[in-house]
Amino acid sequence: MEASDVAAVEAELGRPVRGRAEVAHRCPCGLPDVVETAPRLEDGTPFPTLYYLTCPRAASAIGRLEAEGVMKEMATRLADDPELTRAYAAAHDAYLRRRDVAARRHGMEPLPPGTQSAGGMPERVKCLHALAAHELARPGDNPLGRETLDRLEPWWANGPCVTVAGTHVEEEAP
Repeated sequence: MEASDVAAVEAELGRPVRGRAEVAHRCPCGLPDVVETAPRLEDGTPFPTLYYLTCPRAASAIGRLEAEGVMKEMATRLADDPELTRAYAAAHDAYLRRRDVAARRHGMEPLPPGTQSAGGMPERVKCLHALAAHELARPGDNPLGRETLDRLEPWWANGPCVTVAGTHVEEEAP
């Protein structure tokens, strides 16, 4: 990542970036709002969350959805809707393939088969933040991530969530 993106992500997270990361999606304000992380930390420790939501406004809005019971509603639909089940399983498979590609790109061993992916995939709905980050990074991949994003008000509407010199560029809304 460029230094300005690292500074923005660190300001968004309120801490240093762990491991290797690249910008996977930019908020319409121009700041990174999702990073793609390497599947292992520098010491080899597995880090299975490939797409990490960094924008505190988006994270807060998604947290409110979780508090409202949206995950339970989605889990019920996932159990009852074979088409949604297939699409969510496909999202999981795409996530694992992309994570393996990221591992090889970083010169690392891919994580072993059976390592968790994100957000409860493929059978549960555990973290809307992870599902939304996946959908922002790879539009069309994650049906429950898309649904999560569709339920949000535009978190970018009041401008950037943090101020970092050289990072504000208007882009198309997700």
